[in-house]
Amino acid sequence: MANQKKEPSISQVIQKRRASVIIANSYRSLFFQVLGLALVLYILFGHVFLLTQVTGNEMFPALEDGDVILAYRLHERYMKNDVIVYEHEGKLVTGRVLGRDGDVINMDDSGALQVNGTNQGGEIMYPTYAKEGITYPYVVPDGCLFIIDDYRTQCEDSRDFGPISDSDVVGKVITLLRRRGI
Repeated sequence: MANQKKEPSISQVIQKRRASVIIANSYRSLFFQVLGLALVLYILFGHVFLLTQVTGNEMFPALEDGDVILAYRLHERYMKNDVIVYEHEGKLVTGRVLGRDGDVINMDDSGALQVNGTNQGGEIMYPTYAKEGITYPYVVPDGCLFIIDDYRTQCEDSRDFGPISDSDVVGKVITLLRRRGI
């Protein structure tokens, strides 16, 4: 009789079942919280924000190759000097808005740049020369943006391929999250 197991009491069985139900409910609750968080993150970063890494030094010194940026996708009207992310030839590219529909862009051989008759590029350390393919003065068509990069002597922008459509813009850069090399 000493080797016989003692049967658990009814209160012990109830406590054990109650504890297993509480644990199961906790796991279920955690699963739905993680699922809800994943859904919110998917909506935020799939439709509202864009988190991407800069490739190339076209926007040097503002953005460098490897920098991580956050862009807002729902912006509708882009203004002069906004830094945007747009799609060109299947790649995401960053650039600065120089002119919008109706703006007159003018460049000459001295490196001077004018938008609507006003000289531009005060803080840009690189001269802006016209490239072949576009004749100046150039009027930006409706529904388009004229994009120019900051590293103007070593980049490909609207001076090469013309203005981009508003529909090609993926988002407006709102912040630089991480500098390369830090």
